[in-house]
Amino acid sequence: MSKIGCGYGSEWHLLRYLGYHRSLLSQKVSGALRAESVSWLDFPFSTNGVPLQDDREFNGLEFLTDTHILEKWVHFWPQSGNVQNWDAVGRAIIEGKEVWVLVEAKAHVEEVKSRCGATSSRSRAQIMGILAEVRENLGATRQPLEHWLEPYYQFANRLAVLYFLDREGIAAHLVNLYFYGERGRSGWRCPQHASGWEEVIWNEEAWLGIRRDSGLMERVHHLFLAVNPLV
Repeated sequence: MSKIGCGYGSEWHLLRYLGYHRSLLSQKVSGALRAESVSWLDFPFSTNGVPLQDDREFNGLEFLTDTHILEKWVHFWPQSGNVQNWDAVGRAIIEGKEVWVLVEAKAHVEEVKSRCGATSSRSRAQIMGILAEVRENLGATRQPLEHWLEPYYQFANRLAVLYFLDREGIAAHLVNLYFYGERGRSGWRCPQHASGWEEVIWNEEAWLGIRRDSGLMERVHHLFLAVNPLV
């Protein structure tokens, strides 16, 4: 977990909702997933003696307990460098069945952009091979594979996690949570309304060549939350 901003940024806003407005957050997520209920996992404690700052997010699939699946995951995705981390992890009940809820939160436009930073040629080739599978699964071959490495690599590798879990018979949904209405941070482009995120999302999906009605995208949800609904 990066250093949390005081009163700003996606981590701050999400932790505020989890701490002070958890029922509302759960209600909104349940509505997006058409779930009967949602419950949230606690974050791991810091092992460095610095509370909050070093309390950390879940990395990769460490929230799972099935050692067989975890062993497969280690061979599926490179474990060096920055493995996927989740802003929140929960469990939802949908049609009586338990599914995982993986949350990515954003508060400003630049947060959606990232590039593959793998320096090992072996790791990079492995990642490209996996993303090619995911791209094929989604029917997103209209765009070159290189588009999946930059500038929306984070979304691409989160889709790879969904692909792996689906392949292993584990139901999971990805919730992209977009906060709007943040003010006062110089240099940040913070949408003031939910509609301000729509073009950002459209550009991301168009760059990757993804259609919302294809394959795993049925398990990808875009949820918009006001930083302060009363303002």
